[in-house]
Amino acid sequence: MAVSEQTSAPGAPAVVGDTPTHCPYCALQCGMTVGGAPVRVTPREDVPANRGGLCQKGWTAAELLTVPDRLTTPLMRAHLDAPLEPCTWDEALDRIAAEIARLQERHGRDAIGVFGGGGLTNEKAYQLGKFARIALRTSQIDYNGRFCMSSAAAALNRAFGLDRGLPVPITDLARADAIMVAGGNVAETMPPFMRHLTEMRERGGALIVIDPRRTATARQADLHLQPTPGTDLALANGMLHLAIQEGLIDEEYIDARTGGFEQVRLSVNAYWPDRVERITGVPVPQMREAVRLLARGRRSLILTARGAEQHARGTDTVTAFINLALALGLPGREGSGYGCLTGQGNGQGGREHGQKADQLPGYRKIDDPAARAHVAAVWGVDPGIIPGPGRSAYELLDALGTDDGPKALLLFGSNPVVSAPRSNRIEDRLNALDFLAVSDFVLSETALRADVVLPTTQWAEESGTMTNLEGRVLRRRRAVDPPAGVRSDLEILAGLAERLDAPGTWSTDPAEVFDELRAASAGGLADYSGITYERIEREGGVFWPCPSEDHPGTPRPFLDRFATPDGRARFTPVEHGGAAERTDRDYPIHLTTGRVLAQYQSGAQTRRVAPLVEAAPEPFVELHPDLAERHGVAEGAMVRVTSRRGTVAVRARLVDTIRHDTVFIPFHWAGEGRANLLTNPALDPLSRMPEFKVCAVRIEPIEQNGADQ
Repeated sequence: MAVSEQTSAPGAPAVVGDTPTHCPYCALQCGMTVGGAPVRVTPREDVPANRGGLCQKGWTAAELLTVPDRLTTPLMRAHLDAPLEPCTWDEALDRIAAEIARLQERHGRDAIGVFGGGGLTNEKAYQLGKFARIALRTSQIDYNGRFCMSSAAAALNRAFGLDRGLPVPITDLARADAIMVAGGNVAETMPPFMRHLTEMRERGGALIVIDPRRTATARQADLHLQPTPGTDLALANGMLHLAIQEGLIDEEYIDARTGGFEQVRLSVNAYWPDRVERITGVPVPQMREAVRLLARGRRSLILTARGAEQHARGTDTVTAFINLALALGLPGREGSGYGCLTGQGNGQGGREHGQKADQLPGYRKIDDPAARAHVAAVWGVDPGIIPGPGRSAYELLDALGTDDGPKALLLFGSNPVVSAPRSNRIEDRLNALDFLAVSDFVLSETALRADVVLPTTQWAEESGTMTNLEGRVLRRRRAVDPPAGVRSDLEILAGLAERLDAPGTWSTDPAEVFDELRAASAGGLADYSGITYERIEREGGVFWPCPSEDHPGTPRPFLDRFATPDGRARFTPVEHGGAAERTDRDYPIHLTTGRVLAQYQSGAQTRRVAPLVEAAPEPFVELHPDLAERHGVAEGAMVRVTSRRGTVAVRARLVDTIRHDTVFIPFHWAGEGRANLLTNPALDPLSRMPEFKVCAVRIEPIEQNGADQ
C-alpha cells in the first residue's frame, strides 16, 4: 500500500525539566533521569533494579523521541488502494467511530477486535480493557503479552494461586546461594540484571544456566546445561528424580506447605537419569550437580524465561520447574522460590487490569459473577453488558477477516506483522480486514497496512505507572512535551468513547484513571487499591498486592501462605511430550529464536536508533561450524532457512556456542529476515502461548548473486 509524505517530528522536544522516570524498554524498568537540551538520559542510583547502570538501549532511549519518521499528524486512506494521507484528528476519530458503528450493526458487537501491548502503562492497559468491554461491548480483546509469559502465569496460578513474576525483591538475588535460569539470556535482554547475579557469585553463590546456546549469560555461569530445544520439561523432571533419589528434598516443608507431592513422586519415577540424558542430551553428572547446587543452601531460586515458556507445553514445563522448587522447599522462604523473568516493560501490569481475553481488572476472571458485579459498579454499568471471554492473542489475529471473526481491529502498542508466529498468515489476516486502525509513533510494519494511523505520545512524553518484574509499581513521569499534533492513548480512547456514546467516565488524566483502576482492582488478586501516586513517589515504588493505604505492600508473597483456598502450594504431575513439531529428513534441524543485546521486540523502536542499528544492523542465523560444513555454508554467506510455514534469507554466523543440531535466528527484523515467518503457532492448551522457541527447519546456502547452488 502506498504511503504519501508525512509530517515528521520537529527538532528537539520542549523540555519540562530534569525528571526522574524509567526506561521505555524491558521489565527491569531501570531508573533514569531525562532532561537537558538536547534531551539526554542519565541513570539513577536510587532504583534497586539498576543502581546506576543502563544498557545500550537505555542510554540511547532519548533518540526515540526525535526519530526522522516520527508521526505528528493522523493519517488516513480514502479506500483500500489509496495512500495514507494526513488528516485532522476529528476526521480520523470520526472515521474510526463510523466504521465501528457500521460493522457492529451489520455483524454484531464482536465484529470489532482490540489488540493491546505489554508496553502500555497500567492506566492505558486498564482503559483499553474498559473501552473494549463497555464502549465496544466486544469480547474480542487480547494483547501481545500473551506471547511473553502467559505460560508462566498459568503455571503460577496453578501452583500458588497467584501470578507474580518474581517472588522476591531483586535485591534478594545477590544474597542467594544458587540461582538457576532456565531459558533466559539476561546478559543481553536486561544487562543491568547481571550485576545482581555477579554479586551473588562474588559471595560464593552458584549460577546455573539452561540454554541450547552458550549465551553471554551462560558464559558467566558456574554450570551450563545445554539441552535439545523442547526438552526442558524432561530435564526438570529428571532433576526432581535425582533430588528424590539423593535425599535432597525437604520432606518437612512438603508436608507442611504443599499438596499433591505423592502423585508427582510417582510420575517422575519414569525420568531416571540415563533416560533423561537420552531425551535432553544433558549429561547425568551435570544434572546431578545442578540439583546439589540448588539444594546446598537455604536461599535458592529457579527462574524461567521465554526459552522454557514459549512452547506448546510451556505451562507444563514451568510447572515441572515449580515442582522441583517445591520439592526443595524453596517457595515461600525469604530469598528463595520460583520466579519468572518478565520480558516487556509492563508485561506484569499489562495483563493484570483487563487486556487479556479472560480477565477483568485486579486479575479477576471475566466469567466470575462477583468479579463482574464489582467491576461493573466501578464503571457504572449493568454487569450484563460486559461480554464474556474472547479469543486469545494468536487465535484473535488468526480469525481476523474470517466469516466468524472480527471485521475490524483497533491496535495499540504492538507490531504483529513482525512479532506473531507464522507471521505471513497474520499479515494476510490483517489485509483481509474491512478496517484497521493503529495507534503508534511511527509507521511500523503493521501500521503501514492500516486505514487510519493515530500518532501517539512516547514514554518520556506521558505520565502513568508501570509494574516491573518484581511486582513493584513505579511512576513514569512526563519529562518532555510531545510534538504538536500528537495525543496520548488516553485521549484517543476518550475521543472514541465520546463518539460512541459510551457509558461511564473517560478521563484523560492518568492520575484519575489510576484512582479508578485502584477501585476496580480492590479485593482482587492484583489489588492496587492501597497504592497511590504519592506513595510511589515517597517509597520509590510499592509492591502489590496492597489492599489499603496503610498496608506496607507485599515484596515477598507466600511467606505465610499461598494464595490457594487452603493456603498450600499445589504439586501437579506433568509429562514430557516433546516439541509440537519434530525434525525429520526434510526438516532435520531445530530452530530456536530470541533477542540480541542492541535490539528489542519487533524492532519498531530500536531499528530507528542509529547506534543500535550500527551495533546490530541485520538478522542472521547462528549455526555450529560442523553443521555449516555439512551444508556447505561459509561464514558470512547468505543462507536460506525454510520451515513448513515459510522461508527466510539471512547471513550465517558460525559459532561453537550452539548445539550441532540447532540454529538460532533473532526475531527483531522485518522483510526477508523475519524469523517469525518460520515459527510454529501451535498453542499451549492452558496459556494459549504459541511455540516460538522450537520448530523444524532445513538450511541451504545462497550464492551471492542470488542464484541457488
